[in-house]
Amino acid sequence: MSLRRLWSSVVPLGIAAAIVLLVAAAARSPVHPVPPAPAPDQLAEAEAVVAQVNALLQQQWTDYGVTPAEPADELQILRRLALSLHGSIPSLEEIRRFEADDQPQRLERWTIQMVRDRRFADYFAARLARSFIGAEGGQFIIFRRDRFTNWLADQIQSGRPFDDVVREMISQEGLWTGVPATNYITQAVADGNLDQNKLAGRTVRAFLGQRIDCAQCHDHPFADWKQAQFEGLAACFGEVRITGTGVDDSPGRTFKVEDRMTLEEREVAPNVPFGKPWWPASGSYRERLATWVTHPENRRFERAITNRVWGLVYGRAWITPVDDLPNPSEPGEPTDLLDLLGKDFREHDYDLRRLVYLATACETFRISSTHAAYETGDRIGDVEESLAAFPLVRLRPEQMIGAMCQSASIKTIDQNSHLLTRFLRFVREQDFIKEYGDLGEAELEERSGTIPQALLRMNGRFANEVSNAGPVSASGRISAMAPTNEAAIETAFLCCLTRRPTAEESTFFLADLSGDEPRGRAQVMEDIFWTLFNSPEFSWNH
Repeated sequence: MSLRRLWSSVVPLGIAAAIVLLVAAAARSPVHPVPPAPAPDQLAEAEAVVAQVNALLQQQWTDYGVTPAEPADELQILRRLALSLHGSIPSLEEIRRFEADDQPQRLERWTIQMVRDRRFADYFAARLARSFIGAEGGQFIIFRRDRFTNWLADQIQSGRPFDDVVREMISQEGLWTGVPATNYITQAVADGNLDQNKLAGRTVRAFLGQRIDCAQCHDHPFADWKQAQFEGLAACFGEVRITGTGVDDSPGRTFKVEDRMTLEEREVAPNVPFGKPWWPASGSYRERLATWVTHPENRRFERAITNRVWGLVYGRAWITPVDDLPNPSEPGEPTDLLDLLGKDFREHDYDLRRLVYLATACETFRISSTHAAYETGDRIGDVEESLAAFPLVRLRPEQMIGAMCQSASIKTIDQNSHLLTRFLRFVREQDFIKEYGDLGEAELEERSGTIPQALLRMNGRFANEVSNAGPVSASGRISAMAPTNEAAIETAFLCCLTRRPTAEESTFFLADLSGDEPRGRAQVMEDIFWTLFNSPEFSWNH
């Protein structure tokens, strides 16, 4: 595809001049260097917790009577890390550096660097934002998703304690553009009115891992939640005002609900359903609620984020549904994974990056996604339920297009890439997700692929653009610079699948490259990239 055609396909003519100015300013774009790896004693401390988690997993496999899968190849683990932490796959540049790194604890050090990379903060902020502010567009004038997500990414990148971040979301005042945390409140505005019930339900689901929404209209039929308890939580947002100057609290404002029996309004006082000692005696009701939610003794808080992070890393939460956890066990020595990692999370100042590192350092993250049970058909359910094999999950839409864009580039696409490169990826990602389908807020629910999605990968312009053998694309540079056909095929597999081809695969594609057909090497490489993009292996997290 010519540069003119590529330009016209992604950039409206009306903003072309503005894009040129942005490209000219690319040299002034901020650089986010990767911080150095931690000291050996920090790794040793983390290893002690990982050993406890591994012991718990081993006991689970024993209880189920299954044997865990064999260890996965380190390149395969690197691919999992990139997909989970950056929403993409490793670049060829990163693969070469990884394989050249012969120092001890290579995976541990690379994981820590990846968690400290700005790509992690940006990607995890976008994922977490779905549970915090939903996936709806909202009312643009008073709700700015971009401002909230960028703010959340900054908090993650700086290592700010997660409980501080949550308290700010629940209790902050100010204008949604200047104080982005307030978008947590304004996302619940519809038709000019704040929906306190929506805020109450989301707060408990997102931060405590409990579905209390059912109690909005009646006592929960299967749990202990009562309608009065839900109303008390909703009343905590009763003082909130949305004005032209932003979000604030107006002391003295009351929260009223309509009685379903009498149809008369009655006033409801702010209250919490449990943990009364954690409820402060002073401050605004939102401040008190924020303190109660994040209180160190409120173990639902640490268990909820631990379960959600596990789900974001593995594609499947430890307990599903992710926002309907059982009540915590009695205080004592942790015997459950959520309690074990949650306790460490609390004791290490609610460090989200450490929690993510621990989840990826566990044995189940480093074992193969294949298992003997899948060949025999025997006890597959036990293997999957006990995580005796790495759980296979389809790539999310942004992971799919992120992987396609990255595999089409030899160099890493990150915050330090040329501004035009980042812009092209952003536009492609937005267009692709729009056509591929967004998973919405319930992103951790299992979904099967669709025929339109497969057709989009095969026939969509995205696959054609990224497989095009141009002067700067991976397929073009490989076809022009690979010293041998064998090297060209191997490099293409590394770019797309983060592995080398099998002997059978190499033989198959060599015949195509060495055939008598009048096609040139560049066109054959385009076909190889297109084939790998559309292979089942490319579409899964394995």
